Amino acid sequence: MNQTIEIVDRGRGPQLATSRITVLDLVHYFQNGTPHEVIRRWLPTLQIDEIAALERYYLDHKEDFDAKELRVQERRQEQIRLQRERFPEFEGTGEEHLARLKSLLEKSREGKNGEGHPG
Repeated sequence: MNQTIEIVDRGRGPQLATSRITVLDLVHYFQNGTPHEVIRRWLPTLQIDEIAALERYYLDHKEDFDAKELRVQERRQEQIRLQRERFPEFEGTGEEHLARLKSLLEKSREGKNGEGHPG
């Protein structure tokens, strides 16, 4: 790619001018030192020079992006906690779990079998 890669902000945070990929989308890769070739395997629409441009922008604003990424991770952990609180993980064997799911499916089917249909 011979043209200049532009980073713009369209309201979602700094991103490539030619894509919806934001710098924040790649922060965890940059923090972990993930090689650009590996990032490209996960995001094949990106060119290596685009990843490099996003990383340069990240490094120029590292403190701000690291703080944002920490907030994202904290929010994600809270969402996981709430999900597990609402839907606790089933304790038991795989067979017990499968039997429980089959039972729930049968109860659901029994309750909906023709109910609410006028005719």
